Amino acid sequence: MKVPQLDLKAQYATIKSEVERAIHEVIDSQCFILGEPVAALEKEIADYCRVSQAVGVASGTDALILAVKALGVGRGSAVVTSPYTFFASAGAVANLGGLPLFVDIKPDSFNIDVDKLAEFLEKECRPDKSGLVHQRSNTVVNVLLPVHLFGQCADMEPLLVLADKYGLALVEDAAQAIGAKYQGKKAGSFGQAGCFSFFPSKNLGGFGDGGMVAVNDGELADRIRILRVHGAQPKYIHSVVGTNSRLDALQAAVLRVKFNYLDSWNQRRRERAAFYRQALGEVSQVTIPVTEPGGEHTFHQYVIRARKRDELKRFLEMNDIGCVIYYPLPLHLQPCFQYLGYLPGDFPVAERAAEESLALPIYPELTEEQQKYVVGKIKEFYANRKA
Repeated sequence: MKVPQLDLKAQYATIKSEVERAIHEVIDSQCFILGEPVAALEKEIADYCRVSQAVGVASGTDALILAVKALGVGRGSAVVTSPYTFFASAGAVANLGGLPLFVDIKPDSFNIDVDKLAEFLEKECRPDKSGLVHQRSNTVVNVLLPVHLFGQCADMEPLLVLADKYGLALVEDAAQAIGAKYQGKKAGSFGQAGCFSFFPSKNLGGFGDGGMVAVNDGELADRIRILRVHGAQPKYIHSVVGTNSRLDALQAAVLRVKFNYLDSWNQRRRERAAFYRQALGEVSQVTIPVTEPGGEHTFHQYVIRARKRDELKRFLEMNDIGCVIYYPLPLHLQPCFQYLGYLPGDFPVAERAAEESLALPIYPELTEEQQKYVVGKIKEFYANRKA
């Protein structure tokens, strides 16, 4: 049996006629940049997240860049995030000349450890007339940027308390978590901005790159809208230096079709996660992901911790089972971030996650027969090895 890590062809087969009709409507209009499809999707996402506005941009990375730039991040400023996440979480900050600072993660959820964050802000930062200053780098900390990794919200209530206590803006990296909930409230609706990605593999994915910023502050939304069109307001008058980061009408049209299915697709992901949880619960060499109390996980990825992880990955791939390591090297140890001065051992939980984590196939169209095959092969692997 062949079990891909993700099967977008299976998804497309269920909505093919709707998607093609939506695409042809845009082609017939010959209006490809922003326009009605983008405005309609922005309203739908804003209503879904229960925020006042949403701004479509060219990618999830741009959503992060434009959100933190609109909040004043640049040279001489710093943003606190976690080291175990996709590169864009810190790369967005560095691209603006800001300084990414890291705090370790929780071992069960893979999200930022709020207790360690509180300790970091208290012991490694000092209040100053210019704001909260990171003592080692002598930079002003502007923003907290928690990541809702793999489809599960970070612990938002204490994060909001810390942001308020220290006068920091809070931007949610919700690129992997559209539809996830924390205490009944949607990801992307807690802070000053919530950033989404519509990369094709996401739970709500387009036919290329795309992103969205959800906000409750009209002025902040306006700044992001200006930044996405080269800083022009009105046209050809540039009050700030922005960039070209517009969500295409074709992408918006595709996403609007898929958006109608998002909640049902997320529910199917939870059902498949429940199957894995029950079937793998007896495998002592594997630690299965948890859903935090009060949370609603969307399982963008189903990431286990596995003994002999690299051997298991090779074995599964030899048996035509797709699996991926997210992420093999934490951000603080990436070559491009050597200048930050972090060393191996600085964030041991993140480093261990990088050594043990493995994403198994999970998507709405995954069949029970396929899941039984995956679980059977995992059990077979450990039955034949001492671990």
